[in-house]
Amino acid sequence: MPDRIRRLLLILLLLATGPALAEKVTLRLGTLAPKNSLYHRALLEMGEAWRVAQGDGSKLIVFTDGAQGGEADTVKRMRIGQLNGGLLSVVGLREIDPSVSALQTLPLMFRSWDEVDYVREQLRPAMEQRFFDKGYVVLSWGDAGWVRFFSQRPAAAPEDFKSMKMFTWAGEPEQMEVMKALGYQPVSLETADILPALQTGLIEVVPATPYYALAAQFNGPAPYMLELNWAPIVGALVVTRKAWEGMSPAGQTALREAARTAGEKMRAQARTEVDEAVAAMVKRGLKVTRPNAEQMAAWQALAESVYPQIRGRLVPAETFDTVTRLLAEYRARHK
Repeated sequence: MPDRIRRLLLILLLLATGPALAEKVTLRLGTLAPKNSLYHRALLEMGEAWRVAQGDGSKLIVFTDGAQGGEADTVKRMRIGQLNGGLLSVVGLREIDPSVSALQTLPLMFRSWDEVDYVREQLRPAMEQRFFDKGYVVLSWGDAGWVRFFSQRPAAAPEDFKSMKMFTWAGEPEQMEVMKALGYQPVSLETADILPALQTGLIEVVPATPYYALAAQFNGPAPYMLELNWAPIVGALVVTRKAWEGMSPAGQTALREAARTAGEKMRAQARTEVDEAVAAMVKRGLKVTRPNAEQMAAWQALAESVYPQIRGRLVPAETFDTVTRLLAEYRARHK
């Protein structure tokens, strides 16, 4: 067969099979984020950009509101292939790699978002490599605001909360032990159970970001908020390597870029909407308590007393030490 004819047949074969080579992919993502929230909308926008690049027939399905269970459940479903990814906070991410706990599990360690950003960026390359080695691709990082305490009775000092039952994430026995040792009353629940637990008195305090508290309506049964930036809620969008490697190169490029944009949007909006969420809840009867200098000193002393128990238990010792060193460096340069 002449070379010219052979080349022509090869071109025709590629043209005929080309559409089939762009595999149709369905991505199933789980998250605790409420439906129609800024996080959900950002994921849908990201999914549309990816779908166009990956090819017709591909689609993104987002399970919101913890429909697939808590964050630990979401990670389990990713491991067995029922889900392909998730928008997770540190609570879920540490099920994959515990070093990420350093971004969220250190009370009053961070004083500003600039400090959070700096430490995260310094830790990010090594963390992302560990995730990749364990079968996951980190597409983007985000956050959801500062944790504050919403309670059924007014409270300002650490001692005020010891008489109230406090929500803690299910699957965190170490944190339960630390809280009990300090004299608090932790109650382990999934996030979907928080609102009914508040309504029935099973819990009386829930640590939550203002945006999430408003969306989940915690401010109804817990109408008091302590204005204390206890810890940041940090998260990331991850997909399994199996799902990632099943995409076309164009789909991978589009997804990574769209996810980066979504992460930036989530961070920017979450940080600016905190005051708006608080204002909206105040209109509905929320009462904001601001700790005085003596009470703030008591909170800081409590946090520092907990660090030795967190180091090596909730946060790997090496990572804990790295975070404290990075913060010292940052503060020395930004006096």
